[in-house]
Amino acid sequence: MGVSIGFICATTEELNRAEKEPSWAEAFVYDLYDNDDFPMPDRPYGDPDKAFAGLQFLFDATDVPLDFLMDGSPILEDGTLFGWSAEQIETLARRLRATPWEQLAAHYAPQRMTRGNVYPNTWQFRPEDELEWLKGAYGEIVTFFAAAAERGYGAFMSFSF
Repeated sequence: MGVSIGFICATTEELNRAEKEPSWAEAFVYDLYDNDDFPMPDRPYGDPDKAFAGLQFLFDATDVPLDFLMDGSPILEDGTLFGWSAEQIETLARRLRATPWEQLAAHYAPQRMTRGNVYPNTWQFRPEDELEWLKGAYGEIVTFFAAAAERGYGAFMSFSF
């Protein structure tokens, strides 16, 4: 399985309720992903999955102010569910649109990532394939943040380990 991150859109009302009722939020998010209609066209989701740490390495090197594990507000005490406000989503969507993939890719350093144990630490085996994997994950989160911002959504971010 491994460590992974996923985002799914949330209304402000859902995020407010989640803050007050964490157990409700946990069940609600589970039900969203477990729904027979998932993915739902009216509720965008983005799934950087295990690529989140490699993307974080590139964001840090490029000064993109996005920190998967520090941004957002914790909902569950175990650190597996976070809420991201509509304002955070809008700001990130704007920043990501202004950051072309090529700007991030210029900082791809498989040897440094391997030495730094950047999860999932597969960078040394097929560096070009891993770069393409990161490019796909980046495209997915850019699309997610743009779609969520366009609709005025916030998001739930799940962190599984």
